[in-house]
Amino acid sequence: MSTPERFHALMRQVTGLMAGQPLDGALQQRLNQEAGPDSALYADIFATCRQGVADGWMCNREGGGIRYGRVIKPAEDLGGCSVDVVDMDDLAGPHHAHPNGEIDMIMPLTDAARFDGHGAGWLVYGPGSAHRPTVTQGRALVLYLLPGGAIEFTRA
Repeated sequence: MSTPERFHALMRQVTGLMAGQPLDGALQQRLNQEAGPDSALYADIFATCRQGVADGWMCNREGGGIRYGRVIKPAEDLGGCSVDVVDMDDLAGPHHAHPNGEIDMIMPLTDAARFDGHGAGWLVYGPGSAHRPTVTQGRALVLYLLPGGAIEFTRA
């Protein structure tokens, strides 16, 4: 059974892997090795997200063709991170900056789907980075961990 409480517990496992690590390529590699698409943790998170969307407590808002929602506000037991999940199908979202960085878990719902050019797994953007999040070649769920919940929507 998928519940917000179970999801929060899964996020504690992920943020435990991130604790004390800079948001960089080494963290991206670590997450993909220890919690990548072949891991039980990744499978559990993906299943929980799919069920959360189906049950309506995840991605319960819509705008610009994107279903989205903040699932967890910045939480001390998650290293101060918030957690958002979006459901995107072959489109680009609004440009934004990550003052403290962003850690993304990419969950393709269509096998060939890519998020910012990446398939299933983890993608880490460092502090001060910015992008226009883009899903191509199908549909994907993307989970965003934002340190301090910080995100700045911009014009680009």
